[in-house]
Amino acid sequence: MKEYRFSLNISAEDYLRYYRGEAVSVIAVDPAGVSIRFPATALRGHVDRNGVRGTFRLLTDEQNRLQSLERIS
Repeated sequence: MKEYRFSLNISAEDYLRYYRGEAVSVIAVDPAGVSIRFPATALRGHVDRNGVRGTFRLLTDEQNRLQSLERIS
């Protein structure tokens, strides 16, 4: 498995674009400069009234398919 860590700061207004289906992917950049693209639906459990904020850990399998996404701070 591969592990990526990154921070997100998506306002509630911006997240509505994902919720409405206007945007289907999120692109984040880890501290080493690696871009990570994953389905916006993976964030559903991490949305609150302020949007999506925090540091996350994303795990993928050997084919780079999303296995898990968790907020770590």
